Amino acid sequence: MSGRDDDALAHLSVPSGGAGRPVLIVHSWWGLTSSFTRIADQLASRGFLVGCVDLFEGATATTEAKARRLRQVKRRAPAYKLLQRSIQRLAADARSTGTVPAVIGFSMGAHWTVWLAQHPDPPISGAVLFYGARGGDFSKATAPLMAHFAETDDFVSASARRSMERAVNKRGLPYTAFDYPRTTHWFAESAHPAFSRTATRRALERTAEFLDALDMR
Repeated sequence: MSGRDDDALAHLSVPSGGAGRPVLIVHSWWGLTSSFTRIADQLASRGFLVGCVDLFEGATATTEAKARRLRQVKRRAPAYKLLQRSIQRLAADARSTGTVPAVIGFSMGAHWTVWLAQHPDPPISGAVLFYGARGGDFSKATAPLMAHFAETDDFVSASARRSMERAVNKRGLPYTAFDYPRTTHWFAESAHPAFSRTATRRALERTAEFLDALDMR
């Protein structure tokens, strides 16, 4: 089952059993498109309770120029507060079999996912990044990380990736990264021309295995 939940969770995909381990999806700068609700449904079919946050209040973009403008629009609540509230709402859902959700972020959403890992209040059980890297202070981070990178990416520099990985390793966090041949940024988003069905299928398989191993209690 899927659909709109509330102002914190714009979409919720519920597994057929009616309950599941909680996972939050944070979209890229295109907004909450069908790419992400489809991924939510795919993960729900594997037994996860998957919520999607909408940082753009229903707006979506089909060009980079509009996406950049959307990212700059002032919202009713700061993005970080909406993200924190989304985690709390998902953790408290009666259909959730865990109290510490994992977070999956795509591009811009990956940057926010790293921020949530770095500021674990509320805590997250794990972080999955799709074509995104962000350095900074991981001294308070406790969540394991998994990252999926495109082979060719104009948005993720090698230096940004190295900076994040050095900081993660310094903190001693479990970290696994995968690179996908013949892919570019946005490869996991079915609404985008860069979509790679093969790479996305493999990345979601790895993501599901990672999520299954997390302690979400």
